Amino acid sequence: MRDTDPALVKAFRQSSPYVNLHRGSTFVVMLGGEAIDQENFPNIISDIALLTSLGIRLVIVFGARPQIDRGLAEAKLENVFHKHTRVTDEHSFRIIKDVCGGLQMDIMARLSMGLINTPMQNARINVVTGNFVTAQPLGIDDGVDYQHSGRVRRIHTDTINHQLANGATVLISPIGFSVTGESFNLSSEELARRLATELKATKLIGFCSQRGVLDENEQAIPELFPEQAEEHLQRLMAEGETLSGTARYLRAAIASCKGGVPRSHLVSYKEDGALIQELFTRDGLGTQLVSQSAEQARQARIDDIGGILDLIRPLEEEGILVRRSREQLEMEVDQFTIIEKDGAIIGCAALYPFPEEAMAEMACVAIHPDYRRGSRGDMLLYKVEEQAKKRGMSRLFILTTRSIHWFRERGFEPVDVSALPMGKQALYNYQRRSKIMMKDLL
Repeated sequence: MRDTDPALVKAFRQSSPYVNLHRGSTFVVMLGGEAIDQENFPNIISDIALLTSLGIRLVIVFGARPQIDRGLAEAKLENVFHKHTRVTDEHSFRIIKDVCGGLQMDIMARLSMGLINTPMQNARINVVTGNFVTAQPLGIDDGVDYQHSGRVRRIHTDTINHQLANGATVLISPIGFSVTGESFNLSSEELARRLATELKATKLIGFCSQRGVLDENEQAIPELFPEQAEEHLQRLMAEGETLSGTARYLRAAIASCKGGVPRSHLVSYKEDGALIQELFTRDGLGTQLVSQSAEQARQARIDDIGGILDLIRPLEEEGILVRRSREQLEMEVDQFTIIEKDGAIIGCAALYPFPEEAMAEMACVAIHPDYRRGSRGDMLLYKVEEQAKKRGMSRLFILTTRSIHWFRERGFEPVDVSALPMGKQALYNYQRRSKIMMKDLL
């Protein structure tokens, strides 16, 4: 008799909300030449194939920087750059077109695999390429003629969307064509950014050498707003990172978010499964840039007491929340996380730790009635869980009378009063008969 794999079952179940969320969305993937060079590249291709099988509309933009450098070196041609942009003369452009054409064929071949006992079995991906991008020359700057180096003039979004609607995966080369019949060498990062913004993509995804943007402890920062990412970009540039590493993908991600793309992700091309873990788990594995909005979650301050009271009073009067006095809130305000929108508090939750048992309570959860259809409850839960983990808590519990199913859907399980910390057991109100729900913080 075969045994079940609980970890696999749990992971599959937890991924289902993201599968439903992403289905039908358009993702633009920046596949740099460095990623193509990696031994992990076949796994990346398999993961891309998985995305298509889940109903995600994919536009793949590939780069060829290291391959071009090698090709020019073999031809004994000099790599010439001006302001970090390649100067493409007639001789080097012949090499570049050969390199890009070869990579395009290689990527199409890998996406066409269907071998039995491989992740690509029965994938049947319809890959389409074409003249989807109109280019124009960069021209002359400071007396330097960029020659066959160009910029994007126009994205033919209608044509691309038509292909995506027909179930095709669109593969785009960094070679663009002009209305005069010429071709130009384009920046793949700039090309991906323009595609993401003009296609109104849900996500822009870039593969870089690290897990994303790293903090001072060399850990990936899970989430950044564009303004925060700008600071990290300046740091990377000051450290001398220009044409390689994370900087150029981060630059494209920042511009995409500012251009209206809701989320841009940076993941490692070295780690097997990084893309899947980033997209289909709550915590992810890389760095995501999110568009700045009028809403933000933050720790409560003393001047937020009035707004918190206005939010929770109706729920207290209905008996959904336990009544708290203003004095009690003032003493406990440091325990509260709030969601603020245009100066108004539209959500709140409190965290009460019990350090001796390494447990914590999430309490006083409230969302303004006008904002309950969004994911603000999930935002508060995520923030509270992160705080509990940082404080060394291993389990999180709640007492609820109305939201039992909501918490069960998010991993909480019913427990008995005896499972509570001793200090909380003594305060449990048997007349109120709140359901006790608990989850492990792994």
